[in-house]
Order: sequence, then structure tokens, then C-alpha cells
Amino acid sequence: MTLAELAALFDGGRRRWHYVGSAEAGVAIGLDLEGRLFTVVGNRVLNRVNPEAFSGTSSREVYLNPGGDGLWPAPEGSALGYEYSTSAWRVPPNLTSARFVVLDSGPTWAHVRAEIDLVNARGTGVPTAFERRIEVFPLVTGIEVRATETIEYLGRWPRRRDEVVLAPWSLCQFDSGPESFACFPEAGADSVWDLYDGSEGRRQSDGRVVRTRTDGGPRYQVGLSPRVDWIEYHHPRASLVVRRTADPMPEDVPYVDIADRDPEVLPEGRPVRFSIYSDPSMFMEIEAAGGCPESLLPGTRLDLRVTTQYRVTGE
Repeated sequence: MTLAELAALFDGGRRRWHYVGSAEAGVAIGLDLEGRLFTVVGNRVLNRVNPEAFSGTSSREVYLNPGGDGLWPAPEGSALGYEYSTSAWRVPPNLTSARFVVLDSGPTWAHVRAEIDLVNARGTGVPTAFERRIEVFPLVTGIEVRATETIEYLGRWPRRRDEVVLAPWSLCQFDSGPESFACFPEAGADSVWDLYDGSEGRRQSDGRVVRTRTDGGPRYQVGLSPRVDWIEYHHPRASLVVRRTADPMPEDVPYVDIADRDPEVLPEGRPVRFSIYSDPSMFMEIEAAGGCPESLLPGTRLDLRVTTQYRVTGE
């Protein structure tokens, strides 16, 4: 998809958007599309794009996933997660209908914000604001996108971690296909685990790097420990390599269990720094997650600094 075709989707669906950079290296921000980021190199949109999401409306029955790179609240499931406030999984409607505004911007950067009220599976309301500060740096064969992802707690009262868990979670989506895979540095057997069914048969290690296939097949998601420093996606047929890293969380803001757990249980699984998701409908995600302190005070700002490098390889 070209930048002009992406622009036609935004304009045809009457969705506001803001662009930083150039057609050779830039990012489109969907202000009326969950604040999603769509990275462009050489006039080509590199992230997954779902055209239906630009003109349709998500509901409890159907979620129209826009693609791109989204900011979500973690955890997903469990009694303190944000996808089970009703009887079944759904993306919070205050997120799907959010209207981001541009607080400030320049030719190669932008700072956007939207107020988004969340409800966890226990029915606890969590008023928040989501902010994304994006800066782009052209590379010889691609682009580096630096994002500061922030969720601000706007509530009137402090919330303990056993009442409210909240962390920024950045999910970067791509079309997948034959020969595509993700990889990450080997950090020991206990540094990777499954968040759904087992995926050991999809992974292999050479002692330095672990590869996991993203070429369709059964759905899986792996969590990666704080010892893992980066994740990378390779799509040889699309001549694309994407590396993602994130600044470590401070000790007083520990990582959280982001998993899609039963809403009757607490989020007491292992803390996740990065995650890789592969879907049988031929898309995948490389994800980075932040942390949550022991207590959320009014005005607490939870930051996650993510750097994503996109390289068009010419293979």
C-alpha cells in the first residue's frame, strides 16, 4: 500500500490523521483510529492495514483491528485486565472511539493525547489519558521511530496494585507469510513462555538467537522476560526487517503479567517485557510492555520508551 492509498482510506472514512516526516520516511498517526501509527518508507506503508477499520465501527460482536502500531492498556485478561469488563472479550469502546488531539508537533515529531476511561473485569473504573510522543529519524534503507508511550492515571483516589494494575503496552502489527519469522536473543529456557497453547514446535535456537515461525498455523503468543533486550521481525518476501527495543523499567515500576487470562483469576503470571503474537489469519505482532508501581497516585504517568527500526532490505 502506498502513502496516497493510506491517505485515501483515512479521508474516505472521515478519520482525522496527522503525518510526520516525508513520503520517503515518515509516520501517519490515526487520530480517530485508536492513535495507531503507520510507518512509511519509500512511499510504502510497512505495517499491516485493515481497510475495514477505516470506515467501519467496532462493537462487542466484531472488533475491526486497524493494524499499524497501537497503544493498549495492560493487562489484557485476569480480574484486573481491561478486555473482560463484559461477558466476553472486547476492546474497550473508549479506546476504539477515542479522539486523539495533537498537543504539539514539528516536521519530524508529534505529541498526541486522548482521555480514555477504562473498566477492569472487576468493574473498577480507571480514568486515564493516553499520550504518544513520536519522533522519526530517516536511515539509509529505512527509518527509526522513537515513541514515548504514556498512560496517565486521572483518578481522584490512590489505587493499590491489588486493586488496579495498569501499564502501557505497544503492539506493532505486520502481515505475515511464508518464510516469515520473529527472533530474539537467547537468554535461557525460562526467558520465554507461552501465553496460549504451546508453541515449542515453532521455535528453534542456535545458542545465540531464538527463531519462532510466524508463517500461519495455530495461534500462539510468547512472553519474554526482562532479560531479553530486543525482538526482531523478518519477512523475506516483503524485504522487511523490523527491530524493536525498549528502555528498561525502573525497579519501583516492575513489569506486569499482560496475558489474556481468565477474568476470575489475578494477573500473577510472569512479568513480560516483550511479546510475539502469531495469528493463523496471517498477521503478527511484536510487542513491548511497561510496568506498574505498587500504588497509582492521582497524576501518575506511566512511561514506556520504545525504539523501532524498520529496514527495507532489498532481498
